[in-house]
Amino acid sequence: MYHYPADIYTEPEPNADTLANLGPLSGMAGIWSSDAGQDVNPKADGPEHQRFIERYELQPIDAQTNGPQLFYGLRYHTRIVKPDDPETFHDQVGYWLWEPATHAILLTLSIPRGQTAMATGQASPDAKSFTLEAVRGSLTNGIVSNPFLEQAFRTDRFTIKVDIHADGTWSYEQDTLLTIPGQTEAFHHTDRNRLHKIAEPTPNPTALAARQAA
Repeated sequence: MYHYPADIYTEPEPNADTLANLGPLSGMAGIWSSDAGQDVNPKADGPEHQRFIERYELQPIDAQTNGPQLFYGLRYHTRIVKPDDPETFHDQVGYWLWEPATHAILLTLSIPRGQTAMATGQASPDAKSFTLEAVRGSLTNGIVSNPFLEQAFRTDRFTIKVDIHADGTWSYEQDTLLTIPGQTEAFHHTDRNRLHKIAEPTPNPTALAARQAA
């Protein structure tokens, strides 16, 4: 286990260039798209299999500190629609964070159906594959849901596996484990996609300022 310094107030001096310090998240920065997503979600008459189209934007942020703790990260927004339907099927915002000192990856997520979570995992700085998990009831990688979701579609665990591919794409497979009244077994709500870059990221503000000052 990593032990933080006894001095919990003094902040480190971060590198201005977030894109150069993202560790295993480096291959995810930018704007991405795919029309080959696959979703399996619960319905009254059984699981529904749905193809989806996704636009996923990940932009670098300035380094973040909590006293001696230091994160480099990406702010993200993903919007998903069904084929031939402009209505938003899924919308999600949050941050992917990398802590170099501990090799920890954090994913914060929030969706406009009244649910938030933080998933965590470990990876080496040059990892091309990693898995994160959030668990209902945890104080450090937990899940919080509004009263209806807690009653009707209780989320007990969320896992996401990310793979960075040699061809410049990246993919994810995620599993949201739901407890649903009247069902004897937990339901695995799954999503997967492989994303292709359509635009490069914009450097974070301190990186841009350093370039201008050079």
